[in-house]
Amino acid sequence: MNKDKVRNARLLFLALGGLVILSSSFRSSSQDPAPDKKAGQSFAPALDWRPTHAPAGARYAGSQACAQCHTQAATQLTTPMAMTLEAAKEGRILREHTRLTFKIGAYSYSITREGEGSVYSVTDGRETISTPILWAFGLGKAGQTYVFQLDGKYYESRVSFYNDMRGLDLTLGAPRTEPRSLTEAAGHLLDGADARDCFSCHATAAVVEGRLRTDKLTPGISCEGCHGPGADHVSAMKARDFANKRILNPGRFDANGQTEFCGACHRTWTQVMLMPPQGMGNVRFQPYRIFRSRCYDFEDRRISCSACHNPHEETRRDQAFYDSKCLACHQTAARVCKVGKRNCAECHMPKYELPGAHFKFTDHRIRIVKAGEAYPD
Repeated sequence: MNKDKVRNARLLFLALGGLVILSSSFRSSSQDPAPDKKAGQSFAPALDWRPTHAPAGARYAGSQACAQCHTQAATQLTTPMAMTLEAAKEGRILREHTRLTFKIGAYSYSITREGEGSVYSVTDGRETISTPILWAFGLGKAGQTYVFQLDGKYYESRVSFYNDMRGLDLTLGAPRTEPRSLTEAAGHLLDGADARDCFSCHATAAVVEGRLRTDKLTPGISCEGCHGPGADHVSAMKARDFANKRILNPGRFDANGQTEFCGACHRTWTQVMLMPPQGMGNVRFQPYRIFRSRCYDFEDRRISCSACHNPHEETRRDQAFYDSKCLACHQTAARVCKVGKRNCAECHMPKYELPGAHFKFTDHRIRIVKAGEAYPD
């Protein structure tokens, strides 16, 4: 069976029979201790599984405990993942911009710094909603969105900060029409599932046994956000129980296992298929896009997420680094390419700017790009 037929068979399984896998639950190694798995391990979590969820009885050690043995724990703290959520009082962007304003139709917005916090306000000229910002979502590389509470419920701000314009615009996905009410103008109500998903993918241990507990979370994705609660691991290592490390190591998953793992937050093929049509909007979902690449291989770790991106370090910017990753598979192609011998990603992974996003996203659907082609969904 050739590679395309194998791929199509796997897609058919995911589409028709994969619900069996999706309905199963994955227990982290802290719940179900097992010997460290060999490289190439497959992984198929439930659709609602997130690596950051705290299982029953979870005991966290903190990144400082990880750093006692793992030098990468220090560099991980400077990564975008580690800083993807901030309390408003600590937010760098909010501290640097003491007053931000925006207007759409009859509604005027402001975010002002007051003391150690920031206040989010919207008014129609007659009535005003004014409330403290609780959380800043996003590092600000592209933008930053804010979460506040009204009547005890979480809301996503209708306006966000965008780095390229150093100011506010409508949050990506928010209707660009004039709001019908002041509450609608304030933001989008995050129901229970929405709130859990938002905090799950921007914080560690925000969801405890299925319940959102913002009083328990660690802002950002820490070491234990991907590897699971670490106190049992620390105890096992101190006891020299190397056969039962009691920690999850996603770096040992095969290519598809890593796609599923990272896709728990960055969106897998299955998750995107269950969403409304996204069009170019799905360029933000890198695991889905790389899965759609013709060169994607379920087992080959040279096409896995961690082959190009070290989650413990800042994202690499030098093209030569990514050229070396391409050459790990495409040595012959590099010799015969008529376009160029360097900067492979610039041609085969083009960037797209989403309307309203004020940012260009790298398309992880690796392909030969044809001039004038429409965005390939």
